[in-house]
Amino acid sequence: MSEQSPAEDLEDLYETAPCGYLSASPEGRIVKINRTLADWLRRSPDELLGKSIHDILSVGGRIAVETHLAPLLRIQGYVNEIAVDLVTADGEKIPTIANAAEKRDANGAHVFTRLTLFKAVDRRNYERGLVYARTQAEIESKSQREAAVVREQFIAVLGHDLRNPMAAIAAGVRLLRNREQLGPQGQHILSEMENSVARASGLIDNVLDLARGSLGGGFVVDRDSDAPLTPILEQVIAEIRVIAPDNLIEKRIDIDEPVHCDRGRVAQLASNLLSNAVTHGAPDRPIWFEAVSSPGLFTLSVTNAGDPIPEDARSHLFRPFFRGETRPSRNGLGLGLFIACEIAKAHDGTLEVDSNENETRFTFRMPTGTS
Repeated sequence: MSEQSPAEDLEDLYETAPCGYLSASPEGRIVKINRTLADWLRRSPDELLGKSIHDILSVGGRIAVETHLAPLLRIQGYVNEIAVDLVTADGEKIPTIANAAEKRDANGAHVFTRLTLFKAVDRRNYERGLVYARTQAEIESKSQREAAVVREQFIAVLGHDLRNPMAAIAAGVRLLRNREQLGPQGQHILSEMENSVARASGLIDNVLDLARGSLGGGFVVDRDSDAPLTPILEQVIAEIRVIAPDNLIEKRIDIDEPVHCDRGRVAQLASNLLSNAVTHGAPDRPIWFEAVSSPGLFTLSVTNAGDPIPEDARSHLFRPFFRGETRPSRNGLGLGLFIACEIAKAHDGTLEVDSNENETRFTFRMPTGTS
């Protein structure tokens, strides 16, 4: 019989754990902190009890707590892997990754907020090293250096400062719709908020796609034939009809399933083309969506009536940040057609435009490899 292991000392485990533990009151005051975290901060646990949690955070850490951690805690009761910088007694910053959860009593009242913090010095250094190595590789020319700055700004701003608040807003809207009794006006307001969140999220995704495509030298697609494409396209059309209920969208889908493609990316291409037709097409004329397959070829087209695209603008349509004339409140970032074109190229296909006085048609053609 093996020798029995000694009992674990739970108090010692809490105090000397290889991570920081902290409990805060609903008002944000520290009510319990382990010795590990206090040692990191170069203070005694007794000195920290009763202090505001902001007293141990950097300015950036306070912003992260107020704009991201606290709102998500109120909405869902927990938050995972938030980057937060602590500040020691002598002003040194300590990068950490924080997980947080609320403790509530039997009546649902907020009792404590519990945080677990892990040092992230090595991780941050590794990330900075990767950024430095990439930057060094990109300084061969002035244009590459400028592109690197722009890409880094896009990723930093959109990946953190925009996506996190949008996620909090979306979660709040879902909770209001599912848990609160709202009248017709309240339901209408929530629907408008959901549409705005969806549009903003789409813009963010487009810019992130631009950054990833530029960083990686093009779009990456994951092609397979495991599921049908038709339901995905039907869903895209349904979503655009919800977003633009005043526009009539006619469709014809005749696909010999399955199609060897990246269904998510083809759906994104279709959504971008439909959104473009809604934005630039005649609002009182229908939009035609057609997706058909023939031996060896898949074709998807979106056609709208309205003013033709000027000849001098056609050569710029598929460039990033190019925008034609749009109706008020319909302006975007000018990335939809660029991303659609990149998706077409990634499928070894083409995206072409034909525009005249009667109609404007964008056509995506992709070889399927079947005959």
